[in-house]
Amino acid sequence: MQPVRLSKRLILGARILPRPLLTRRPAVCSSQHQRRPLSRSACLHDRGFAFPTEAREPASQDGHLTAQPILESSTAAEPLKIHRQKSGIIREDAIITPSSFITTTSPDTAWHPAYLRDMCRCPRCRDPSSTQKTFQTTDIPENLKARSVEVDEEGDIKITWDNDIPGFGPDHVSSFSKHFLHRHLTQQTLADTRFEPPEPRLWSRTRITRELRTIKYEDYMKEDEALYHALLHLNIHGILLLKDVPESETAVEDITSRMGTLRDTFYGRTWDVKSVPEAKNVAYTQQRLGLHMDLLYMANPPGLQLLHCLKNTCEGGSSLFSDAFYAVSQLHQKHVTILSGAKIGYQYKNAGEYYYHEHPVIERQSYRSNTDPQRRVLKHVNYSPPFQADHIATAFHQSSSFPSLLKSLRKFADRIEDPINLYEYKMQEGECVIFNNRRVLHGRKEFDTTHGERWLKGAYVDTDVFMSRFRVLNEKYELKGVEILENYVDLDAGISPPTGPKEKKPINYGSPFKKKEKKGPIKEVYVDAIA
Repeated sequence: MQPVRLSKRLILGARILPRPLLTRRPAVCSSQHQRRPLSRSACLHDRGFAFPTEAREPASQDGHLTAQPILESSTAAEPLKIHRQKSGIIREDAIITPSSFITTTSPDTAWHPAYLRDMCRCPRCRDPSSTQKTFQTTDIPENLKARSVEVDEEGDIKITWDNDIPGFGPDHVSSFSKHFLHRHLTQQTLADTRFEPPEPRLWSRTRITRELRTIKYEDYMKEDEALYHALLHLNIHGILLLKDVPESETAVEDITSRMGTLRDTFYGRTWDVKSVPEAKNVAYTQQRLGLHMDLLYMANPPGLQLLHCLKNTCEGGSSLFSDAFYAVSQLHQKHVTILSGAKIGYQYKNAGEYYYHEHPVIERQSYRSNTDPQRRVLKHVNYSPPFQADHIATAFHQSSSFPSLLKSLRKFADRIEDPINLYEYKMQEGECVIFNNRRVLHGRKEFDTTHGERWLKGAYVDTDVFMSRFRVLNEKYELKGVEILENYVDLDAGISPPTGPKEKKPINYGSPFKKKEKKGPIKEVYVDAIA
């Protein structure tokens, strides 16, 4: 199977760059603030993972493929050395390995026998039904070594073992493809196989107004490709709109069921957002609700939130959305550092419940890149003023760290509430908005129920559930995803998305701009013969 070949034009920030020769490639990214180089195919998610492709054949300097690899079990008395590749895949310094290591030339490295034995995927080592391991890593004997190593024409290897795990016997064979070995070279090549989503496409009001994707409920529920497009755009923009949703209180459960199991909380499996007397939550009033994220008083807030509009006939009540990732990208680095270090407490103490947890406003994670091992990328934003605890700092810190924290919070609030970044949309009956609760802030304007009604039905989905469904669909529709990403690359470069061939319009002979056919008998023309 040949690796997926992508367009030669990949994006780094807003610039179009040529594709490198080997296994490194620039990230598909719409923001100068979050660009980073990665390997193979279009870049995915803020974690930097990618659409899976099989490893490319190593190329020589002239671009031609090299010969098939030759693998052998090392028996020489002289220690082996792991060579560093010019492509930058292996960044470790050259190290000395024992002679019992198994060496390969493609990839050019040496493998610990127990490391390969532990990765065996034969039916005896991995249960065919559950796909789970049938032994523990600690069961592998210390004196394990390769008895023989065979290489086929494709470069795949088969290994038999001496001193194997008790119970497996001398007939046990471990098989590894060349591509499998390439994928296990570094943390980055391993990450490329995990089917992570694309990097977020940061948006302002103007961009999301133009690019907000809407999908019909019927297509979402019945077509896997439409569901994949929905999940992909949720990863890209963090927000999606479903149209023509049935007027049913169970419709939001049906929508979540396409992704997986919904998140059950003390609010229930689903919950109603409408004005009620003596509300236990500010969302259940008719007053203005500022930008926030839900359930930050929990250690693991839900990844996605769904709101299905059943009734919205009253005045006001427009929904508000703001991309917190974009707001962070506009902050000065000193404010990012402060908001990443200081934790803010959130709590819910009401109606017999008491939840409390602290989160930093900005959560970043280390990204183990071959070119920049120290790089940290954006993971989550946690911001929910209505649910802040009764203290933001201790009295001891009010004259030291608190002033700088307050200043950074004000800068962040200015960005998310800036009209340029704030998207306002009044939901219509039969619509369902789905958005990333760890990225997109949401709120609403006040509304008047004197004349009319406003009723939304909500539900939550955990990030792990959402990502599991996305990975499964991505195995089938990854090329569709690459096309969508490349369309955004072209859009940023000022190139219109490709359209189908235009159909020829029939000629309208009644138009005053077309020559009409002359009426009357056809005149006969006589021509004398030339003598």
